[in-house]
Amino acid sequence: MDDPGLVRSHCPGLVAVNAMDQRIAPRSRGLMHWLGLTASGLAGQGRLMSAPNPIVNVGSVRFGNALPLALIAGPCALESRQHALEIASALKELAARLGIGLVYKTSFDKANRTSAASARGIGLNAALPIFAEIRETLKVPVLTDVHEPSHCALLAQVVDVLQIPAFLCRQTDLLVAAAQTGRVVNVKKGQFLAPWDMANVAAKITGAGNPNVLLTERGVSFGYNTLVSDMRALPILARTGAPVIFDATHSVQQPGGQGATSGGEREFVPVLARAAVAIGVAGVFIETHQDPDRAPSDGPNMIPINQLEPLLQSLIQFDTLAKKFNR
Repeated sequence: MDDPGLVRSHCPGLVAVNAMDQRIAPRSRGLMHWLGLTASGLAGQGRLMSAPNPIVNVGSVRFGNALPLALIAGPCALESRQHALEIASALKELAARLGIGLVYKTSFDKANRTSAASARGIGLNAALPIFAEIRETLKVPVLTDVHEPSHCALLAQVVDVLQIPAFLCRQTDLLVAAAQTGRVVNVKKGQFLAPWDMANVAAKITGAGNPNVLLTERGVSFGYNTLVSDMRALPILARTGAPVIFDATHSVQQPGGQGATSGGEREFVPVLARAAVAIGVAGVFIETHQDPDRAPSDGPNMIPINQLEPLLQSLIQFDTLAKKFNR
């Protein structure tokens, strides 16, 4: 099939693979030119945009693709002040025992629930003093989601990391508003995006003057109500220069899989986490709860907190081995 037209008509997958290979396997061009991160593409200035920082500091926690593994963990939803402090305290003690850096995560508003009848959370105003208390009393950095540009400046006063949900990862106004706070921005890769498309997402943040970007892989849609994890995405995301996080719990989610709620396959969280860490990532994102089956959101994905320590012990060993040979 020497005729390109015949190739396109009979082997569309081959053409797609060839196109992908050209995009993700640069040889003679610089990284920034390969990613297309020039101001001419964004603002018409014709100069290179700043690259993401290869090491991002969140308080005392350091994220870098060649650094020891760090942890982002906590319950899916912010349920109450007492619950948040209990889980954050338990995670702080666990992280100290294992010698792993910890960022506590939780969400004040689950704005993309499957059904309008599902609980969304305690809301922004109630969450602000709780986030502040966790940071001040436990000295643990805090991450939470933002859904609207107007949330960013308020939350930046009480949290360390603003997270862009996967469904909103291309929303320019939200990305820029988060970037302009100066806080670290963690972007979940949309289930609908190819990993190389995240270069443009990162460029929106760095182009707004903030090089402190984390990129998180959380699976890609595969048919209905199912996600799969393409582990090739991890090194491809790393080519942006940003630290890469693997979300082990949302990667096993079954979106809308229970009709009015999402399902999940909790038993595969350790499997995917070990695979990702063996490839080499800056951190893992794991949602946890003392009783996931009674949690208000994403229970089928979350790891019981009493099962988290042995999982992390194994991940730390995988990480040490992977980074020994990936130097």
